[in-house]
Amino acid sequence: MSTNDAWLEAIAWGPDGLIPAIAQEHGTGSVLMLAWMNREALRLTRETGYAVYWSRSRARLWHKGEASGHRQRVHAIRLDCDGDVILLEVEQQGGIACHTGRHDCFYRELDTTGDWVEIAPVLKDPAAIYGSI
Repeated sequence: MSTNDAWLEAIAWGPDGLIPAIAQEHGTGSVLMLAWMNREALRLTRETGYAVYWSRSRARLWHKGEASGHRQRVHAIRLDCDGDVILLEVEQQGGIACHTGRHDCFYRELDTTGDWVEIAPVLKDPAAIYGSI
């Protein structure tokens, strides 16, 4: 580890080497999504200025927007009081953060009857973003 990576030691990494990362929209404060980061993802995010996550399903680094073009330009990287959650303040390029084609991933709300109701529209058909999915 280089001395330039000493800042990574302040992080309480999980037993799997990951930390949850919340992407919050710069300017509005809206929570766009939650993803996971490992050391390399966080290091690359800092170095490039664009969000890089760890895809647990694909077991590889995931440069947000690599397939869709909907990249996240990072304005700030914050660490919570316990050192176990990252908050990224991002500019969501293209206005779509969710793979469902919505602005954010939190588009379902629990109503009074106990049903999940979709409260946000699809801005772009995911098939048009990613091709055949």
